[in-house]
Amino acid sequence: MSRPTTSDALKHIRVLDLTRVRAGPTCCRVLADFGADVIKIEAPPGVDPNEGINGPRHGYDMLNLHRNKRSLTLNLKMPEGLEIFRELVKGADAVVENFRPDVKARLDIDYEALEKLNPRIILASISGFGQDGPYRRRAGFDQIAQGMGGLMSVTGHPGEGPIRAGTAVADSTAGLYAATGILIALAERERSGRGQWLHTSLLQAQIALLDFQAARYLVDGDVPQQAGNDHPYSTPMGVVATKDGHINLGVGGDGQWRSLCDAIGRPDLKGAAEFATADDRYENRAACWAVLKPIFAEKTSAQWIDILEDNGVPAGPIYDVGEMFDDPQVRHLGIAAPVHHHARGNVRVVGQPLVLSRTPASIDTAAPDAGEHTETILKEIGLDDGRIAELRSKGAV
Repeated sequence: MSRPTTSDALKHIRVLDLTRVRAGPTCCRVLADFGADVIKIEAPPGVDPNEGINGPRHGYDMLNLHRNKRSLTLNLKMPEGLEIFRELVKGADAVVENFRPDVKARLDIDYEALEKLNPRIILASISGFGQDGPYRRRAGFDQIAQGMGGLMSVTGHPGEGPIRAGTAVADSTAGLYAATGILIALAERERSGRGQWLHTSLLQAQIALLDFQAARYLVDGDVPQQAGNDHPYSTPMGVVATKDGHINLGVGGDGQWRSLCDAIGRPDLKGAAEFATADDRYENRAACWAVLKPIFAEKTSAQWIDILEDNGVPAGPIYDVGEMFDDPQVRHLGIAAPVHHHARGNVRVVGQPLVLSRTPASIDTAAPDAGEHTETILKEIGLDDGRIAELRSKGAV
């Protein structure tokens, strides 16, 4: 078998990727980067009315989402296409899909059907709102989940209305939860010998991502509000203007507050009753910032970063994306991973933020063209040239 990756961690795992847009491809990208043979199954050109939803085939989004995968074009609306898919299921470990919940049952590729073909198969389903319930048939997109999942209500400055996060947090989180679920199911299968169905949704993932903000309501009945660039509960923790820009200041405990007072040349503030404890500083947030802001305006961001670092006060610059990738620590971490693409040349994509000592992730091949590996994959399940040509003529592959 021609394998697209060299990481050893999941090289024994084959994944059939029926997903599109972002959450599902994010899930499969994790598995592919750690060595799984991920077969991206997509409709032949002209079959899918939403073809190109992620932009150009050779665009940055497709290159970033689908590296290390192989591509097989398959028309699941035709009996011949479904038959090939079912044959692939027999030798696969996992299927990942993000159809609306009723679609897989209509195609007869739901878990009950797949389990009959392969009792060890793991089916991972990602939807907008869940596999059942009153919203199960609704189409889900990241921003909709951000709104319904509470994130937009706590993002932005007080009184300015809801604000979306600047990236697809619900999509990405759902994909990561699905990947985690697959790995859990694989580990459990070692004991039971059986696969299982796991599912998550953008809505569930977004709610889980709220974490302490959600727990604040569930435990105390307190509805969190927008806090702008300030931390919801800690002061002074947030954005502060400097002589030439802004930095993030992160003062949590009382010890860090005392260190900050020394760093800014105001040791007298350590004895100020209104700032003595974390609760006091939170209660007197406006007064605390009123003292600090004129001081921080006197020096540049770089000067303050050095001063705060020397005094053990958490702080950091606020970068745009280009500045971020130029940072020496980011360069050291190597998260901008190089790969060669036949049309785009040498490019960089976003690497995995997880380091394993023996079996690290590896990005070895760029995103495939649609159907690039169709012939190879079909021959792996026993089809000969004549049968492949026949399927092509019918539009099944």
